[in-house]
Amino acid sequence: MDAVRHCPALLVSAPASGQGKTSVTAALARWHRNQGRRVRVFKTGPDFLDPLLLARANGGEPAYQLDLWMTGEADVRSRLFDAAGDADLILVEGVMGLFDGDPSSADLATRLGLPVLAVIDGSAMAQTFGALALGLARYREDLSMFGVAANRIGSARHAGMLRESLPAELSWFGALPRDPALVLPERHLGLVVADELGDIDTRLDALADAWAQHASTALPPPSVFEPAIRPTPNTDLRGVRIAIARDAAFCFLYPANLDLLREAGAELRFFSPLAGDSLPECEAIWLPGGYPELHLSLLSQHKDLHATLRAHRDAGKPLLAECGGLLYALDSLADRDGERFAMAGLVAGDAAMQARFVALGMQEVDLPEGVLRGHTFHYGRADIAVAPLTVARNPNGGGTEAVYRDRRLTASFVHLYFPSGPDAALALFRP
Repeated sequence: MDAVRHCPALLVSAPASGQGKTSVTAALARWHRNQGRRVRVFKTGPDFLDPLLLARANGGEPAYQLDLWMTGEADVRSRLFDAAGDADLILVEGVMGLFDGDPSSADLATRLGLPVLAVIDGSAMAQTFGALALGLARYREDLSMFGVAANRIGSARHAGMLRESLPAELSWFGALPRDPALVLPERHLGLVVADELGDIDTRLDALADAWAQHASTALPPPSVFEPAIRPTPNTDLRGVRIAIARDAAFCFLYPANLDLLREAGAELRFFSPLAGDSLPECEAIWLPGGYPELHLSLLSQHKDLHATLRAHRDAGKPLLAECGGLLYALDSLADRDGERFAMAGLVAGDAAMQARFVALGMQEVDLPEGVLRGHTFHYGRADIAVAPLTVARNPNGGGTEAVYRDRRLTASFVHLYFPSGPDAALALFRP
């Protein structure tokens, strides 16, 4: 293995959420890819939706999560080192504002030696743009600010004003205009899933073309990436078929989780509860998170699947239900208007969708199989009639989630990151 690897890299961040980090990262990925460069894209934090769009912008190349707490520093370093072996450019989209959270995007940048590209919404400012950029650059002495990009500019003249406001120590890197055709649609958990947008590639090409109008052609200087070893699991899942729900209602699947299952020898068999697919022949089932609340009528109709899932549970076979999967596993789920629909009946309880999010934060779960880390973000409030197996820990002191177990069924609002405890995760699926 190489002692170190070198590759140009940027951490794309901003003063706050909503400034346009995802749009700029997607534009950069598509634009550089169109120039014939090999781009690897990552997302800071536990988000599922931004990586789906970034993967689409980068020709379907998976966008993996990087988080110093949830995924762990060794995991982060290993993935970046691997990417540096075959990429011309590494892009890491930050989370929230540059200095928000613990650990923050700035913590990741300084720990890994990543220069920062600051994205600032310039739609309602002129010279103050430069002051804000300078404040971001100088807030922490250990942070390396490579350049600044503007989002939602009104015209080429407006872009020029913003560019001229920057002090000499900060480079202008590019801009995107204020244009409805470039907007990435959102809903209650974040961006609309990329595959649900029929014109997503048109939008991404438009973002790349718009970026080209003001883009700097300079790549950042190469960053140095050191090797690290991720934990190697001992659990063998060869011969184990895992049925995984995957469609518009169950779409929150970390690529790293799927990789781990495959590397352990499992055969992954995807099915769509929305389409009325029968449960594939399997030894274990995974019902991941997603948007069951947007598809309640369809999900409630497929009684045969409900019965098959209950028979699997009753036979003592492994089944993991996460967040949206937990909502689907309950007796019923009500939408925001109060209309209630029957669900699979795997866990005794009912839930209802709320107008505001119910829980948000990192979670650490101590299961009989071992410790796993993940996160929670949901709008569902559940009334579950059984006592929990355990309650997760929030490292930042916020709300925690209960974990329920019935025979080999494990259900919770927590989205687990399997590589955080590889053997514990694999044991959840082992017959």
